Amino acid sequence: MKLRERFPKYRLSLPLALLAAVLLAGCITLLALWCQPNALRSVLAGFKAQPLLIVLNALPAGLLLLAFACLFRNVFFGAALVNFAVCGLSIANRVKIEVRDEPVFPRDFALLKEVGSAMGTYDIHLPVKIIAAVALASLALVVLGVFIGCKPLSLAALRARRKPGAFGATVSSSRLRSWLGRLLGCAASIGVLAALIFTVYASNDLYSSFRVSNAYYIPGVFNELGFPYCFCRQFTVWPIDRPEGFSKAEAETWETGEQSGLGRNVNVIMVMNEAFSDITDSDAFAFDTSNDPLPNLHALQNDPRAISGSVVVPGFAGGTANTEFDVLTGMQTNALSAATTSSFRVVNRNLDSLFRVFGGDGYHTSFFHPGDDWFYNRENVYRWFGAAETVFVDEMEDLDCKGRWVTDDYMAGFIEDKFEEAMAQGQPLFNYTTTIQNHMSYTPDKYGEGYSFPDVPLTVQVSEQVETLLKVYTEGVRDADAMLGRLRDYFAARREPVVLVYFGDHLPYLGDNQLGYRELGMTADGVVWDAMTSYETPYVIWANDAAAEELDWENAVEALELPQGAEISAAFLGAAVLELTGRAGESPWFDFLNELRRMAPVVQKDAYLLSGDTLLFQTDLDGDGSKAGQALRDSLSQWRKWSYYKLRYKDVD
Repeated sequence: MKLRERFPKYRLSLPLALLAAVLLAGCITLLALWCQPNALRSVLAGFKAQPLLIVLNALPAGLLLLAFACLFRNVFFGAALVNFAVCGLSIANRVKIEVRDEPVFPRDFALLKEVGSAMGTYDIHLPVKIIAAVALASLALVVLGVFIGCKPLSLAALRARRKPGAFGATVSSSRLRSWLGRLLGCAASIGVLAALIFTVYASNDLYSSFRVSNAYYIPGVFNELGFPYCFCRQFTVWPIDRPEGFSKAEAETWETGEQSGLGRNVNVIMVMNEAFSDITDSDAFAFDTSNDPLPNLHALQNDPRAISGSVVVPGFAGGTANTEFDVLTGMQTNALSAATTSSFRVVNRNLDSLFRVFGGDGYHTSFFHPGDDWFYNRENVYRWFGAAETVFVDEMEDLDCKGRWVTDDYMAGFIEDKFEEAMAQGQPLFNYTTTIQNHMSYTPDKYGEGYSFPDVPLTVQVSEQVETLLKVYTEGVRDADAMLGRLRDYFAARREPVVLVYFGDHLPYLGDNQLGYRELGMTADGVVWDAMTSYETPYVIWANDAAAEELDWENAVEALELPQGAEISAAFLGAAVLELTGRAGESPWFDFLNELRRMAPVVQKDAYLLSGDTLLFQTDLDGDGSKAGQALRDSLSQWRKWSYYKLRYKDVD
């Protein structure tokens, strides 16, 4: 007797098959959520308070299940495949969060090679019990599919209504019930899911409407809102646009001529100070030498061993990590996509950076930040940048805080201690530090209840709200300037050659809709303010005696062609430091950036500040038929294509 005759297959009607699909999709979703690092009970409690999350997490599994049920004509076979895929991704997400504190993103599918090589570098503990449960559940569904199928769709009514020449007249009922019908059903389900991903799941308003404990901690958001929903959302966030005319083969030809060992043996310390700015120099303020909040910056601006000016950063009143990305990689956050994106969220592979150039010259490279390592995914990003050492707040001892923030003075001492460690080990040092003390919000309780803030003398009338913002912010600026002075004095007393680079990451947030800036009168020239001034923070590059002698300072500065007091894009600042320290010729990428800087020192969205201090906008550049205009357009195009190649394709050891 045949097996089929001994165990006859039961076939579900269409209503029962649909009901089974809904129930199975719910079970698969629950299993996928159970695979996550946090307790399922806490997830379901959050879903109970926000029921829409139940639908958003179950829909992807349900639509995929329908797609494969149509393809196999068996809801249980489809459920087995979907369970294996969805729960497999959920387990991978769990492992990645536990190992690197970063969730699984759709882009990770393009990085299977990197994933394979990374497996050997981490101590990975696979959740064996969870994997076994998922495998057994998938196997059970396969067994059920062997004994329970679905009845084929009856098309008798369709055949009765067919008219000559109609679609139904050329496609037989049997074909619709077999491969064609299966493909159409599968395609329809996949199409609906794709449409939802690019509409509902892409909605920022919907995403922002859900309550989470910490919106900036992405692994936590995945845990609280559900892995299926968050994974689908990632298809449309943090995009990178493919530049028009991009050719991988062409970009590969630009990556030639790298060498190391050309630079001067000077230590380089770069400090990006949170919200450091010189807005207090505007005419709206009435400071004098007796109460100047920026005496050290002003002194260095007149120091013959310093270069100073304004660095034009990618964002206004926020986006610290984007400035880090621009300075360290030479790429521009604002050029990655026509949509708003976060540069540190698009980084997922080793990249060329200042760390790698200095590291190739035998430097010890380090990054310090008195904040959490998960914020902006810095823990992983700086590893991809090539920093040999990263130190975050959890590894810093005997913290000195002002309010809840680690002070700039503490970070100055931390840099000094780490510098002495490097000198004791006989290695030159390249360090990049991002401070945090003057982070918003600038409220009266920022440094604790009862803290007394000095008055800020003004020449204009401002609201009480703005006056408070300015008092609190200016107190942080005083401490930032004191940090600059402390580091200058410390390195001035050292015999080792040191170049100190000090700058701000963005202007401070002074109320909604630029309230403080409007009341101070700083937005009067709207065109220039919007295009350039609102992105400018001060920078200073200073050399101690030993470094000035080692670099032949005056000649090195003259060759750099960076006018005193001039503006420079953040993406060009790191390249300029490399050239200043004798590293022209080491990296074709950074050499290219220095050439572009000489043509247009500032490239900011659709605005361009040329070397002759002429401000152009994109429409002006598009209409410029001169050789210089064409050369700039070609260089900008190459910059975008080269950046895309590095982010997507270049293999960096």
